Amino acid sequence: MISEKVIVGKDSEYPLNGFLTLPDDLSKPVPAVVMVHGSGSSNMDEKVMKLTPFKDLAEGLAQHGVASLRYDKRSFAHGRKMMKEGPITVKEETVDDAIKAVEMLKTDPRIDHDNVYILGHSMGAMLAPRIDAEGGDVKGLIMMAGSPYRMEDIVIRQLKQATQSNSLMKFIGNLELKIFGKKFDGLYQMSEQEAKKKKFSGGVSLYYFQEMGRKTACDYLLENNKPVLIMQGGKDFQVLADDDYKEFEKQLSGRENTYFKLYPELNHLFVNGIYSDILKASKEYSTERHIGDDVIQDIADFIIQ
Repeated sequence: MISEKVIVGKDSEYPLNGFLTLPDDLSKPVPAVVMVHGSGSSNMDEKVMKLTPFKDLAEGLAQHGVASLRYDKRSFAHGRKMMKEGPITVKEETVDDAIKAVEMLKTDPRIDHDNVYILGHSMGAMLAPRIDAEGGDVKGLIMMAGSPYRMEDIVIRQLKQATQSNSLMKFIGNLELKIFGKKFDGLYQMSEQEAKKKKFSGGVSLYYFQEMGRKTACDYLLENNKPVLIMQGGKDFQVLADDDYKEFEKQLSGRENTYFKLYPELNHLFVNGIYSDILKASKEYSTERHIGDDVIQDIADFIIQ
């Protein structure tokens, strides 16, 4: 395995540190993936407490002859600068940089430029079809723990999940649901300017949700027949196997080149799940574990085949 430090968007306003991980055998150009983060600010390993899913995937895929490019998310590396420049959307936060990363791989002579894939996790999975459609133009997509729903629907659902606990957390959850849930009322009837002026939380405006929600992942997927692998953990309490995953199966049932894989014992980060409660997320992710060979093998097989 070979790891090289790289900079995605080196000459842009937002250069991002990253790693290009390559297999040892480079006697011919190799297939590759660009890794796209979930929501929030994440480093190139997509580190969540003691878990580093992107690092696990990169090292594992290299053993199977697949290269990967991972990099710090723009909001992680340049969060303050982004906030000063006005309302942020997923285009600036994620989409533009992923397209640059794809272009970077396609110009590397060690990479098979006809076999570059996007591997998106969580919100990154939801955005993977858009990244492809808006300039990525990759061979196929790996969507890990994504959702066919809009982002605001997931936020509201997670707030409802928080109400199903002890009395104190139930009270707090109900209060947050009342405050934040109401903000989405009439979201798609608002003008862009109106949505940009209305804050959701912190530096995020309602336009963030409005802009992203105009087309769902399934809307994009149903416009093409590129190979897609949809992966889901059965013990994921952030994106649900009985809801999101089944809805993907329903909406994409007639689509060609669509493959589904459910891992009953894995959580949102594709390691063995411990709890089944979103309120225990900090405990869930504070125990060091690593993505297993079965997940990595399935991704490699999808790419190579």
